[in-house]
Amino acid sequence: MEKALFVPLKTEHFEAFAAGRKPEEYRPYGARWNERTCWPGRRVTLSHGYGKRRRLHGTVTGFRIVGADAHPALPTLYPGRTEFAAIAICLDGVDAARASI
Repeated sequence: MEKALFVPLKTEHFEAFAAGRKPEEYRPYGARWNERTCWPGRRVTLSHGYGKRRRLHGTVTGFRIVGADAHPALPTLYPGRTEFAAIAICLDGVDAARASI
């Protein structure tokens, strides 16, 4: 079995996932974040930063490639990037149908 996909998050994004307000994560599309590494069904660990104290576990439920217009912060966070991975994540104990793309 493949290791869980590890996704470190800033506090605001970690809290949004924990509260059920954030169903997907955006990352620059490339060697680390693509359809081969973020396939639906793969286990995922969301971490508050890189520490081990606060972690959420779930499953990737969807993957798509989106442009910089998918979220207003993307062009500022990743200047010059045009393609992004939109990774839908369903946390353990949450209805999977709500988190799919």
